[in-house]
Amino acid sequence: MSNVTSLELNGFVQECANALTDNTLQRLVFSKYRGDDKELNRIAVRSVELKGQRLASCLYEYRTHHITKNVEQIDAAALWLQWLEGDFQSAHLITHEWEVQLSISKKGKVLINKYRNKNAPKNHDKQLSVDDTLSHNRAKKRFVEQDRPYLRELGITDAKGEIIPSMSRKWKQINKFIEVLSRAIDNTGLADKKEVHIADFGSGKAYLTFAVHDYFIDKLQVKTLVTGVELRQGLVDLCNQTAAKLALTGIKFEQGDVQHFKAQGINIMIALHACDIATDYALHMGIRTGAEIIMCSPCCHKQIRPQMQSPQLLAPLLQHGIHLGQEAEMVTDGLRALLLEAHGYDTQVFEFISLEHTSKNKMILAQKRKQPRDNSAILKQIADIKAFYGIKEQCLETLLS
Repeated sequence: MSNVTSLELNGFVQECANALTDNTLQRLVFSKYRGDDKELNRIAVRSVELKGQRLASCLYEYRTHHITKNVEQIDAAALWLQWLEGDFQSAHLITHEWEVQLSISKKGKVLINKYRNKNAPKNHDKQLSVDDTLSHNRAKKRFVEQDRPYLRELGITDAKGEIIPSMSRKWKQINKFIEVLSRAIDNTGLADKKEVHIADFGSGKAYLTFAVHDYFIDKLQVKTLVTGVELRQGLVDLCNQTAAKLALTGIKFEQGDVQHFKAQGINIMIALHACDIATDYALHMGIRTGAEIIMCSPCCHKQIRPQMQSPQLLAPLLQHGIHLGQEAEMVTDGLRALLLEAHGYDTQVFEFISLEHTSKNKMILAQKRKQPRDNSAILKQIADIKAFYGIKEQCLETLLS
């Protein structure tokens, strides 16, 4: 390789290293592999921040599986130069402002094209400060990134890592879910554990199951065992095949339901679209196993509604079925939240993004309290509410007693 070629390669690699250092690196892809490993297709690099240290996360994309290796900044440039000098004929750098395309001919001639990133902000009159840019970039990269292999395998993104338009709603749901979960992880300190066990009941096509597994393994780098539990055997088989195709460890899918599944030592219990009392069984399992985080998305509130005896004053309002249903939903989930509070959890009930199965968009999030407190006042509130509405039985309360 000539001196001119070496200088050009060094210049390109230096630009990549600078982008990693100043946190403007969006994506760096090495392709057209010509090395000895016949199974390797390409390597995609992105910037990650772990425990206060910025690293180059290198995704080795093989024909049948993928492997991620994190490289310290001080070693990244030498590694990239080595790849270009011996293994790859093409590289594509994308930063906040620029795109740089490098190609090497069979004779060793280097061609570099540099042009502005078409997705860069067009309003140059109001430039962000360096601190603002870094802060924005960190927030943007904190949760889910489009280049993750499972997204492509599940049909969320295409071969280029772009979101498929028909899956944009699912993409938004995945991001929001991981955002909510990440805050709960911070609050409960789960990222500091050596190993985390997660159960996802009613996992379905497992979009969120794979996302949770990937977040713990890739972002938090915590040894993780995720179990997806699903009634439909066809989906169980499909998800296990997907995990095997991606060569993922620490994730499996089993046939079953929340009422009969035996589980112990779960750190995070997830049950989305848990119909009627299935939500109560899921909450009970989370409490019984001592889960630090419980996430449920309830629907079909059938148990409480026929028991409710509302005051006569409210009869004109509740003569409409939709209002009676909304009241039953409020009372049911309100009692669930209070029961969680009474059993050692700080609980939130809030609006989430509706799932594909249902238009319901409520989330119950419970985080295990670090310090116990007297729950007698909460138990009295539960008893008073049941007495007011004439409620004889609530499933979760029965299970807990």
